[in-house]
Amino acid sequence: MPALKATVTWQQAVKFLGKTGDGHEVLMDGPPQFGGENAGPRPMEMVLLGLGGCASFDVIHILGKSRESPVSCEVELTAERADTVPAVFTHIHMHFKVSGVKLKESAVEKAVTLSAEKYCSVSKMLRDGNVKVDFSYEVVGALES
Repeated sequence: MPALKATVTWQQAVKFLGKTGDGHEVLMDGPPQFGGENAGPRPMEMVLLGLGGCASFDVIHILGKSRESPVSCEVELTAERADTVPAVFTHIHMHFKVSGVKLKESAVEKAVTLSAEKYCSVSKMLRDGNVKVDFSYEVVGALES
């Protein structure tokens, strides 16, 4: 796999512009008590978003390969951090809400489990860094075709 590249450029105060090698941009900012304007997500929030995006990608991909028909997938992430500096994540819980046409609960369970325990690179890195990452799921609004 080719290396991923990104740059982060200081804008002002505690505001930074992140740019991926593919040209996508995201503005990160700190809270007002640290001189920020709350104009973008914090870096640790970006880590959570990365985990949620990676896991959701896997879930949708696995369900598709299983010939399931998902129409929505949302993951709510809740993170706990250490009380000392650096305030690393100590525990992250992901709760998936998935709906689809005649979606089998067993297929959702399998997809979420495979993502969390095998395929999601972000989850693996966090777990290898001693972060407890766990998950739950629910099938919501299963639709008939």
